Amino acid sequence: MTLKTGETIPDIELPATGDKTVKLSDYRGKCLVLYFYPKASTPGCTQEGQDFRDAMAAFTAANTQILGASRDGIKAQENFKAKQAFPFDLLSDKEEVLCKAFDVIKLKKMYGKESLGVERSTFLIDADGVLRQEWRGVKVKGHVEEVLAAAQALSTG
Repeated sequence: MTLKTGETIPDIELPATGDKTVKLSDYRGKCLVLYFYPKASTPGCTQEGQDFRDAMAAFTAANTQILGASRDGIKAQENFKAKQAFPFDLLSDKEEVLCKAFDVIKLKKMYGKESLGVERSTFLIDADGVLRQEWRGVKVKGHVEEVLAAAQALSTG
């Protein structure tokens, strides 16, 4: 079952950086950007996280929180967040519960081999927990600006 725009997101609970466990419902009352990336500390994922980090003040002004998620373990997420000084939490989804709910596990080809991996994707969720916009197969360059514009439009109603 794939989550569709206009539907309420499931209330999934996962381990997060900062020795926390978070539920998606913890973010109600604010808009939420939930972005999925393939692997912590790889070049594209690092750039994407830095872009979100650098736009954090603008997202905060638009009443929008940010969460990053991947299948990495919590130790890898903690190291990634600390090294890049991300002002938002990263979720560890080793069991792929969140990944499957948002249908971001896709068949990928690299060097002629096929494997299942996380497709770089971003979801914009409104203050009531309803999925409002999604970006799949994301290219990092210019992506954060596009998400920010959507978050600003959503927050001003």
